[in-house]
Amino acid sequence: MYNKTNLTEPIIEAIQDKKGRDITLIDLSAIEGTSAAKFIICTGNTPTQVAAIADNIRQELLDRLKVKPYNYDGYRNSKWIVLDYGDTMIHVFVPDFRQFYNLEELWSDAPVTVIENLD
Repeated sequence: MYNKTNLTEPIIEAIQDKKGRDITLIDLSAIEGTSAAKFIICTGNTPTQVAAIADNIRQELLDRLKVKPYNYDGYRNSKWIVLDYGDTMIHVFVPDFRQFYNLEELWSDAPVTVIENLD
């Protein structure tokens, strides 16, 4: 069985495996009334890449930890896909949607960790 704290590493690896960029972790655990304790946000260049990143996250977590998301949405246009793993929510955006919704600014009172791009 997995514990909720060990989701981050396989999620980041799954994002990087599909060349996802600009990975940001937002720790919401100290903010009352949030829907999750952690947001993981990343960018894919195209809707096809966004869907591939989201698919890879789902597959990696299933293969490695035997865990499925509680829910997911956004595959219809694949410009913003959200994966709900309870305490961890993953948001995979195309660049213009990420800039428009600017979740990092929305949760600016939470600690933010930026993961360096692999290039």
